[in-house]
Amino acid sequence: MKKKIVLVTSFLTLLIIFFIFLYLKTNKDNNFIEKREKKELIEKENIEIAQEEIEDSNIIEDVTYSAKDAKGNEYFLKAGQGTIDQNESNFIFLKSVKATIDLKNYKLIEISSDFGKYNVNNYDTIFSKNVIITYLDNEITGNYLDFSLDKNLMIVSRDVIMKSSKRALQADVIEVNLDTRDIRIFMYEENKKVNIKSLN
Repeated sequence: MKKKIVLVTSFLTLLIIFFIFLYLKTNKDNNFIEKREKKELIEKENIEIAQEEIEDSNIIEDVTYSAKDAKGNEYFLKAGQGTIDQNESNFIFLKSVKATIDLKNYKLIEISSDFGKYNVNNYDTIFSKNVIITYLDNEITGNYLDFSLDKNLMIVSRDVIMKSSKRALQADVIEVNLDTRDIRIFMYEENKKVNIKSLN
């Protein structure tokens, strides 16, 4: 009888020790998982903050650039915001863009658009969406303008309309040579014609 009691007591003691060990191990594992999850969360938050700081560091408010060529023509560009291209640092993406081209011995040309892409090396600029160009009594609107100060060339495309006091015309492309003041107006397809309408 005593032997049986000792066996039962020993079994119960072992069982209690086992449960205490299991509880402590589970609690330790849970604490380890909690700590690891907290650490991962902190690391994730740190990465997100770092990424935001990198993105913010690429954003420039109230951007202005100016350039002058050998002939004395001046180019001035202003934008509400600019973002440096992470792949090619010589390109700046712009928002709310305004520009002026002050040609020597000629009238001022003014340009505005919603967006732009500026090359800081050669001053080439692409204006896009709601592009408006005004010079003399002419206004050209479109959705894409490729401007090169080196080539003295403006190429306007996509939904192009040119208006003066006397007439309005629609075309696929208007190309303006700022050096010679020549203007080429054409359609991409030969069978299509430029639409000209008199305003008088």
